[in-house]
Amino acid sequence: MKQTLALIFTLILFTGCGPRRPLPIVKVKPHPIIKKVKPAVHLPSVPKKELTLKETKDTNYSDTYMYPEDTKAAKKDPIVETAAPQMATGTMTKEACISMISQEKFDKYTAMFGSEDASIKRCAMLQAMNQ
Repeated sequence: MKQTLALIFTLILFTGCGPRRPLPIVKVKPHPIIKKVKPAVHLPSVPKKELTLKETKDTNYSDTYMYPEDTKAAKKDPIVETAAPQMATGTMTKEACISMISQEKFDKYTAMFGSEDASIKRCAMLQAMNQ
């Protein structure tokens, strides 16, 4: 048993470490490239008869046809805006706005929005948000 194992081991050792012959090089010829030819595009021939454009008449324009009213929306009750509170700008004055925010911010809002009324509306919005 020991001898057969030793024999197998030495045979494996000799076959692995022995000289190797290089594999023969086989030259492969490249396949010729076949180009596919696209068929020629045939354009339609020029018409023999001269065409003239017709004049269009736009006298049948109708606003009701182009912009029909939505009858389903008209039949519904109008939505009453009770959920959103109305901002009362009449209660907010310039002095109250300046006392709520500083004079610097009031001037900044006036420059940014373009008028003092817009600044006062901004103060009213800020007051509504703080409540």
